[in-house]
Amino acid sequence: MAIALKRVERPRELTWFQAGAMLYGDWGTSKAYVIGIAFALSGHASWLFLGLMSILTAMVGVCYTIVCRTHPDGGGVYSSVKNRSQTLAVIGALLLVADYVVTASISAFEAFHYFRFQHPEMWAMLSIFVIGVVNWVGPTKGGSIAVLIGVAASLVAGVLFISTLPSLPYVELAWPRGGWAANWSSFVGIVLALSGVEAVANMTGIMVQPVKRTAKRAIWPVLIEVSLLTFLLGIAMNAIPGLTNHTEDMLRALGDYYIGSWYGQLVSVVFGFLLLSAVNTAVSDLVSIQFSLAKDRELPSVFARLNRFGMPWLALVVAVAIPALVLLIERDLVGLASLYAIGVVGAITMNLGATATDFKLSVKPWERALLFSAMIVLLFIEVTIAIQKHNALFFALSILGGGLTLRYVAKLIVPVPVSEEVASVNVLTVSEAKEIAPLYKSSSLVALKSINPFLLEEAAIRVKAKGENSIYLTYVEETPPARDLPSEIEPSPNSLELLGQAQKEMEAKGITAVPVWRFGENPGKLIADAARELEVKTVMIGTTKRSALTNLIRGDVLRTLDKNLPKDCHLVISG
Repeated sequence: MAIALKRVERPRELTWFQAGAMLYGDWGTSKAYVIGIAFALSGHASWLFLGLMSILTAMVGVCYTIVCRTHPDGGGVYSSVKNRSQTLAVIGALLLVADYVVTASISAFEAFHYFRFQHPEMWAMLSIFVIGVVNWVGPTKGGSIAVLIGVAASLVAGVLFISTLPSLPYVELAWPRGGWAANWSSFVGIVLALSGVEAVANMTGIMVQPVKRTAKRAIWPVLIEVSLLTFLLGIAMNAIPGLTNHTEDMLRALGDYYIGSWYGQLVSVVFGFLLLSAVNTAVSDLVSIQFSLAKDRELPSVFARLNRFGMPWLALVVAVAIPALVLLIERDLVGLASLYAIGVVGAITMNLGATATDFKLSVKPWERALLFSAMIVLLFIEVTIAIQKHNALFFALSILGGGLTLRYVAKLIVPVPVSEEVASVNVLTVSEAKEIAPLYKSSSLVALKSINPFLLEEAAIRVKAKGENSIYLTYVEETPPARDLPSEIEPSPNSLELLGQAQKEMEAKGITAVPVWRFGENPGKLIADAARELEVKTVMIGTTKRSALTNLIRGDVLRTLDKNLPKDCHLVISG
């Protein structure tokens, strides 16, 4: 018997400043390497190309305010294109995979250039491996650290720009030489400051309502900072006499020249850690997109199989191995940049094109014209990269070919049928449980991770003592940290079996159990949210079996639950 799809209910708690900080962690890192690449490609004419890139970045950023508004439940390329064509959606997702792979590679590579380590590519590969090991236990505490690093990086870059103001009259600027084709190639070579904008679209499903306002407030400050500061620092770069050999660490060179070597070292440390934070985000995004594709049966189900910490183990291995392999093959920043651009530009082109051509969406004429215009420019950029950068084309085709082959394999594999007994368990989402609350009202909720006879016995005694005959049972099916998940998925056989067995045990005690299924990355908050929505007065949970190290990295479920429960709700921990 087929299992009914259940809607993924994710709390909308992401505020505009949280989304903006996360966006800056993706988008703001570009200035660390874009201005250096621009100078390497076009010298003192780089100011013009950086200016054009800033205009394009702003244009695409405005387009994504439209994408976020029209796709409030998920505006990433995979979600927005899915209703038009599932195959195109998968291709868009695979282009994002290519983007995230090189984001991890280039960010790690640049981080150790800023740290001035010898053989930065080797240290970069080691850092990716270490980040993978940390992610094995599914960290959920990295967000606040990333926000602090992002704020510090923005302040450091702002002070650096202010210090350059007295020298701006002495900048050495030149007009580009050569024909249109050569100058177009130089411009295409620095179109790298676009990757993070796709990240904000993936956040719309968890943004505070109304998404239109939250997305705008998140995008505009970062858009202004990235566009203006990258351009202005690029101009200031041209005032340094005899500037050479700083393609990989141009911001450090600016700090050394305009303020002093101590500030150059500060720039290196702050932006080095910002880049490593971007590596962690890229690895998490790689895991998330593989997980989502597997849950939608677009990849073999093994890519969604979780380890005991709630992380898809094979997806994580792939997310670590491929960026390391890229660094093993390509160790030049300009070469990495070409690999980087082909994925992100392709994904953004598809997203903007899908939104522009979807006439069911409420889009104003000028907005549709803007989407079309940006799409056409990006399409020309993508074609140019494919024609001129054969290694980038080969890389993108390898990712697409491998992904589509795995998709074909996934379609051939018939899922193992779930037994009739397990399939008949009618698990409910929180909203479904609220609908039947007048029939099965209870003031108690039991949070389950495994069958705990002692916990169930104590819960039964409490229910009878209150003169009730119903109780809520909830199980949180953990996921990797993810910004974008399928809107509907099938509950896992394990969650159905556990809730079904617990329901039978409670019914044997004369109590009607209402099984509530939840899906997400933070069990403590999801349990607390269920308790609030169902208006229960007591939440019962067994003691955690997680180690102290796991709780430190991933987060303590009991403390998170206690912190987020309503004030009038009691937490009972059963040993």
